[in-house]
Amino acid sequence: MAKAHTVDPPFVGKFTFEIDGTKIGAFTEVSGLSVQIDVEELAEGGQNSYTHKLLGRMKWPNIVLKRGLTDTDALFEWLLSASGEGLTENGNKVKPRNGRISVLDAAGRPMRTWTILEARPVKWTGPRLAASSRDLAIEELEVCHSGFRTSK
Repeated sequence: MAKAHTVDPPFVGKFTFEIDGTKIGAFTEVSGLSVQIDVEELAEGGQNSYTHKLLGRMKWPNIVLKRGLTDTDALFEWLLSASGEGLTENGNKVKPRNGRISVLDAAGRPMRTWTILEARPVKWTGPRLAASSRDLAIEELEVCHSGFRTSK
């Protein structure tokens, strides 16, 4: 008789973010991994018990990544390549890049990965600096994209 095997859900506090194979780093929080499909209701004449629901476009909200300030510049370099001088060097065109967010298991292996399609950085927020504060120095990156796919 075969024994049932269940997999414990991963601890969500251990994950990484990379762009085109370049590891941007580990983050303490990721939000915006969601999708919504527009629904249009269509009332049919003579049909009074329900309305038809037609599915429309998909909406992908921006992904927001937060982490403590680190000594790597990979995140800020990616942001600069899509704006300012980086934008001028690319002929005023932002080159969308694919990204990956991976949840890691206890051994540090990817357990679940979301491939972010055509990612572009749209906002970076640095840490709030105050001599009287004992808060951690947190940086935040907001990324727009054209959807994502998931894999194991």
